[in-house]
Amino acid sequence: MLLAIDCGNTNTVFSIWDGEKFLCTLRTSTEHQRTADQYFVWFSTLLAHFGIKADISSVVISSTVPRVVFNLRVFSDRYFNCRPLVVGKPECRLPVDVRVDAGTQVGPDRLVNTVAGYDLYGGDLIVVDFGTATTFDVVASDGAYIGGVIAPGVNLSLQALHEAAAALPHVDITKPERVIGTNTVDCMQSGVFWGYVGLINGICDRIKAERGRAMKVVATGGLAPLFQQGHAIFDVFRDDLTMHGLTVIDAYNKEG
Repeated sequence: MLLAIDCGNTNTVFSIWDGEKFLCTLRTSTEHQRTADQYFVWFSTLLAHFGIKADISSVVISSTVPRVVFNLRVFSDRYFNCRPLVVGKPECRLPVDVRVDAGTQVGPDRLVNTVAGYDLYGGDLIVVDFGTATTFDVVASDGAYIGGVIAPGVNLSLQALHEAAAALPHVDITKPERVIGTNTVDCMQSGVFWGYVGLINGICDRIKAERGRAMKVVATGGLAPLFQQGHAIFDVFRDDLTMHGLTVIDAYNKEG
């Protein structure tokens, strides 16, 4: 079995792949101080709770937080007796090209999403990922990653608004019943929700115009279904897109 680990700025996700399907997906907060032993206690406790018997033989990691990789490597080596494959490291090969400016370091999560999108839907894609940042990744017709857009994440925007303006409360993002709010919370929720609908539509339209061709928009991340209610923004939503990409990358390297 394969253990796929996606470490983002806010959360780290562990998924067990048995070769045909994901047996489970577990989520924890990202903390660079967490040791390999702490990872294992948390991981094994949840597996026992769900009654899952996992025989992990390989591990693949994508991390946008470099400081956590060391302890995840130790976790893999100590408890599963295997050297993990880490996306972005020289020994990890990708089944797609990366065509960006020389010296540019592309986030591993964006490369993994590109691999997954191309494997599932072919080329000419815009992959929108709702994470700490909202990213737009452009996939060429041959599957190559050719650049994209990075915007502040939805929750990050709400947090910044709350912290920078003393009179504004912290609110949860939801689709408001009306655009015009009649109280502070409604006004903030409307501004964020409809503001991001406009941002997503506007950026996707500009990418399509710049590329001069039709492109499919693929969304992933927890807030994608919420924004799909505001407008038919996405052609397809896939919540396990990143995890699927990790399984494809692992298989590609094993074949090599």
